[in-house]
Amino acid sequence: MRYFDIVFPINLTPLTYRCPKAFDRTAQPGMVVSAPLKNKIMKGILLERKDPPPEGAIKYFNEIHGESAVLSKGLLKLLRWLSDYYITTEGSIVMHSFPRELFEKILMRKTKKNISSYGSIDFMDISDDDITDITESFSIANYHTFLIHAPSLLFAYSLLPTFLKKHKTIIILLPEVSHANLIFNSLKDHCKGNICILHGEISKGRRSAYIEGILSGKYTVVIGTRFALFAPLKNVHSIVVLNENSSSYKLEEGIRYNLRDVAVMRGFMEKAPVYLLSANPSVDSYSNALAGKYTLLRPSFRPKRPRFTIIDMRFEKIIKPMFSRSVYITSRNRIKEGKRIIFVINRRGYTTLFHCLDCDHIESCSHCNIPLILHKNDASLKCHYCGELREVPERCSRCASYNLELLGAGTQKIQEVLRDSFGIKAIRFDSDTAKKKAGIQDLLQIVSSDSSKVIVGTKMMTRKISISEKFSLAVVLNADSYLNIPDFRAQEKAFVEFHSLLDLVDSSGEIIIQTRFPQNPLFRHLKAGDYESFVREELLIRKELQYPPHSRLLKIILSENGTMADRIIKSIHDCEKNIEILGPTVQKSRNRADEIIIMLKSRDRQTLNRAMKSLLLEYAELKNSIKVDRDPF
Repeated sequence: MRYFDIVFPINLTPLTYRCPKAFDRTAQPGMVVSAPLKNKIMKGILLERKDPPPEGAIKYFNEIHGESAVLSKGLLKLLRWLSDYYITTEGSIVMHSFPRELFEKILMRKTKKNISSYGSIDFMDISDDDITDITESFSIANYHTFLIHAPSLLFAYSLLPTFLKKHKTIIILLPEVSHANLIFNSLKDHCKGNICILHGEISKGRRSAYIEGILSGKYTVVIGTRFALFAPLKNVHSIVVLNENSSSYKLEEGIRYNLRDVAVMRGFMEKAPVYLLSANPSVDSYSNALAGKYTLLRPSFRPKRPRFTIIDMRFEKIIKPMFSRSVYITSRNRIKEGKRIIFVINRRGYTTLFHCLDCDHIESCSHCNIPLILHKNDASLKCHYCGELREVPERCSRCASYNLELLGAGTQKIQEVLRDSFGIKAIRFDSDTAKKKAGIQDLLQIVSSDSSKVIVGTKMMTRKISISEKFSLAVVLNADSYLNIPDFRAQEKAFVEFHSLLDLVDSSGEIIIQTRFPQNPLFRHLKAGDYESFVREELLIRKELQYPPHSRLLKIILSENGTMADRIIKSIHDCEKNIEILGPTVQKSRNRADEIIIMLKSRDRQTLNRAMKSLLLEYAELKNSIKVDRDPF
């Protein structure tokens, strides 16, 4: 009698079933089967069972769907690893990560709609002499991770046709849906119908057709976001992760894994090389390269870059809100010339503070106790954390004074300044104007039109806009908001945000950054284009403070109130002495509920794993109130 474990796409560990005699010779791990679960029949994935079956009555599974396994041995190993590393059930992994179309075929509706409506990019002509180390790496057929520090994002994208020539079966990951669509459109002519795209905005019918084509061997090149990494490809030859440093790869809901790290592990499980590409690699990846875990490859090509200008706001005259004299004059001249300009301000809304001149009170959220932001369009004060809305007060809520003032500026205010000063209607690109996916698509189409000359937006905008768009000038109006945040990665994130503007500005253009801290070493490295020196300095600081990659972090998120946090902290102390505990602190969830945050810190990730697994066993009855976030930053 053969026994198999079956993992269902629900939050359960695998369950053991008997194999019917009719399927004794055909059943194999990775196949989709139907089996009884409680009072219904559900589809799941067969897993190999190595241990003796549990005692008691064991049900048979009912039916096998298809003639072969849909998940390779590598993907099955990856499933087990994900469950262990991120401390969750295999069922949760399948439910949140694997395409549901593996279990249910959905017919595609007839439609003429293209995958993307904002074109493609022209790849650079890259000389073989510039990428000798990269092409030599193609001879390695087993697992190895290469970190390619590209001179620009366009250069990284332009390497893809070379990869396609050398690797028959390949997964190409991108952090944003808009980027995936762009690359898919750009590579179609380089493939002979064997390319497909997988992401969350593809219709279920189209995704189902692509999954079926992958299983049949029709598609051997898969491009996309999260779904693409879990595509059921067999004999994967390589995995390419573009913009490997992007924070969009880190999931903030469900199972909070970093797609880049999971891609490296799938390469290991599939015995395939992994290529991480970026114009400014993450500090973690660079650290792995310096330590010899990854192989660092740096093309010799050096493109002409737009110049960086740093404005010292301590001594610069302010002409308009958030506009220094230099920025005002430069912007005015570019607008007169009909040039395209992009303004980046890391704050949406109209003003950032509603301040009483008599008692110094600032109107704050009643839930989060942080300043409310004025939104002029709907005449409201809004909390950008929990979403609380209030009417704009006539008097101070503390002292009833009418002597109120507005401080700071957001995207709405900058849009108004540009209209009043230069007589132009700037396009605003933030989460207020792009609340839904359709809104983002509409904005991207507007940005790509000839009529879009001046755009104002938050960092959301810089992530979404394609590198096929080129601007004459980019201005960061409030650079200090990137630097002065309570996050040990603040310097790294700021460098990435500022550096990413290079891909949106013409080589003959200019990037202006306004700051009150021009002495920050980050700006020196940014102007010199010396990312490696920046990383080495950053690693020294993190080593002194024992932050990643010199330590490991695990965040516990509790939805229970009362003394639960104190009990958990005591349990961790009793279980592991070599763990530093930070917190507890309280934050608001999206539905305005209190969440208690406990941060665990250790040099050894296994120590964190043991403590967390022990904790979940001890508090098994409260497992739905405890969330785990491995490597939270």
